[in-house]
Amino acid sequence: MSASPRVARKPGGVSRASSAGRAEGAAERVAALVDAADPGSRLGTKEELRSLCGVSVGTFNEALRLLQSRGLVTVKPGPGGGLFSAEQSPMVRLGNSVLALDAQQTDVANAVRIRDALDPLLIEDALWHASPADISGLKDHIAAMESAVGATDPVAFVHANWGLHAAIAAISPNALLSSLYSNLLDLIEAHTLTVLPSSEEPLDHYIAHRHELHRDLVDALERRDRDAALRLIREHNTSLQPEESATDG
Repeated sequence: MSASPRVARKPGGVSRASSAGRAEGAAERVAALVDAADPGSRLGTKEELRSLCGVSVGTFNEALRLLQSRGLVTVKPGPGGGLFSAEQSPMVRLGNSVLALDAQQTDVANAVRIRDALDPLLIEDALWHASPADISGLKDHIAAMESAVGATDPVAFVHANWGLHAAIAAISPNALLSSLYSNLLDLIEAHTLTVLPSSEEPLDHYIAHRHELHRDLVDALERRDRDAALRLIREHNTSLQPEESATDG
């Protein structure tokens, strides 16, 4: 199979010089304290932790919102109050593990490899659970991919491609599977800046081929043709070179 176009990746997402970057850095520092503490342990007052992180009140409040949204800390008011490490459910720990991968700038190829391994499970679910409205929505993404092919716009093509796979994931009644897959797509997209042509195949030929493959996959889902759908998703994944696969979904 032909190789995919290469991708230029963002060096690390949000700049540390930005307010959002400073809040994320403060959240990571407090998260490290949580990791070292027993569940329910007192970490300190807001002011103590803000001073430890060396950030402004507003930045620390944003970091606190991040920590609470990730289920890492609880805040208790009054004497003896402050920030406490939260009891974490297995689902919360899983979600935080995905966030940690992103913070560590894990190689996008690793995320793609895991995502590809989940594709057949989502295709099986779509074969059983896709409604006519779901199929119509998938065809809208195929149309967007076709438009990008006509305009020879690889960036628009890749985004439409990711949108198609996100829509397939949303069909699954398995909330854990769908959420994990969507988080992986977000991680990949967050570290993708642009698409560069491959020297081995003209870019317009490549995206035209990928459009046809995805179109045929959606047609197989509409027909409930399990053999064809699983064959196409295998072709979809094995036609990508490991070091280049971050461009396509």
